[in-house]
Amino acid sequence: MSGEKILITEFMDGAAVAALSDTFDVVYDPSLADRQEEIPALLTDVSALIVRNRTQVREALLAAAPDLKCVGRLGVGLDNIDQAACAARDVTVYPALGANNLSVAEYVITSAAMLLRGAYDRKAEMLAGAWPRQAASGREISGKVLGLVGYGAIARDTAKIGRALGMRIAGYDPFLPDDHPAWEGAERMSLEDVLTVGDVISLHVPLTDDTRHMIDAEAIARMQSGAVLINAARGGVVDEAAVVAALRDERLAGAALDVFETEPLTADAGKMFDGVPNLILTPHIAGVTEESNERVSALIAEKIRAHLDRSD
Repeated sequence: MSGEKILITEFMDGAAVAALSDTFDVVYDPSLADRQEEIPALLTDVSALIVRNRTQVREALLAAAPDLKCVGRLGVGLDNIDQAACAARDVTVYPALGANNLSVAEYVITSAAMLLRGAYDRKAEMLAGAWPRQAASGREISGKVLGLVGYGAIARDTAKIGRALGMRIAGYDPFLPDDHPAWEGAERMSLEDVLTVGDVISLHVPLTDDTRHMIDAEAIARMQSGAVLINAARGGVVDEAAVVAALRDERLAGAALDVFETEPLTADAGKMFDGVPNLILTPHIAGVTEESNERVSALIAEKIRAHLDRSD
């Protein structure tokens, strides 16, 4: 067995953990994400750290890990990892690019279909003896405009499924050139135009100073009154209070939020969502399915193994 030590602080597929354990000294404790104050003391002789989105890899944590060579991210977002601090310490960061694209794309499309149909929150009425057949008839997803804010790999996979269901694709991405082949089958528009024409608005951007609260009351006011909003990107991209107000006022027909400004969502932070109509809330699982967890975990295990093998 190699003398290299790996610390895994969040859940990872068991087969990938076992594969790493065959070669390396692996400490696997997914509950550490809830006890992050304990992590620095465990890092004194760790060569590789594997995290998801909750473990905060900042300067203080890195300072406690003098032997750290690489960080594996079981996902793609890197806002919980100080990339500049890692680079300064020659610590390589490996995201699981591409491994959970399909899961997120399926989440977006299925959430959109449920919200457009508007029929799946009628259980209480029916059990009380009502039969809201006309009110629950809803709309089809075919023929609707899928507005994608950000047009990277996940958004493109989402567009592929949307097109297969008969949706028209409108996209906004200031970093993707006009002549990029990804625009084939999609209409490139300004953000304002995407918000205006989209029946479904799905967000696919990282959280930066430029994207924080890009979907606020003003942006929502540009949307169609029957539009639905899907956020499986990052919580801070959306002004949650503005979304709640728009749903209560029926300015938005529905929303699905998989990510939040406060994660995990606390009881206090979640109060604003209580009783809000046509709202789907999920605990940051758009990219996490049984299948994607296997793919993500296997990919990161291989990247960490290769890095440690090279550094011997």
